[in-house]
Formats: sequence, structure tokens, C-alpha cells
Amino acid sequence: MRRAVERELEIIGEAVSKLDKINSNIPITYKRLIVDLRNKVIHSYDNVNNTIIWKVIMKDIPVLLEEVKVLIAS
Repeated sequence: MRRAVERELEIIGEAVSKLDKINSNIPITYKRLIVDLRNKVIHSYDNVNNTIIWKVIMKDIPVLLEEVKVLIAS
């Protein structure tokens, strides 16, 4: 389950990175942190902190979800 969650965070981070390259003015609150987390999960697996991953799931992903809904609606 942990690996599946980390894989989803990698995908989200890659998508945000590509979106930022296309248009850096798109308002995503934790844009740099999302991309940084993606890089950490991919390149430093042994240093991934479970507490940080849990915080991202519980606090940051809901913020991102709401921002994406607003962007899609506009």
C-alpha cells in the first residue's frame, strides 16, 4: 500500500512539474513542494518519512484537489 501511495505522489508531482513548465502562472499553492516530494520519493527512497507522506495525504492533497477543481471549472 505504501508503494502505491508513493507512486501516486510521483505521478502527481510529475504532472505538476509539467504543468508548471507549460504555464508557471497557474496558481497551485504547494507547487514547488509537490515537485520536491516527487523527486525525493523517486531518488531517495530510504529517506522518505512516513509522517511527511501522511501529512501530505491528509492536509496537502485536499488543498490540491480543490485547486484543480477550480482550474477545471474555469
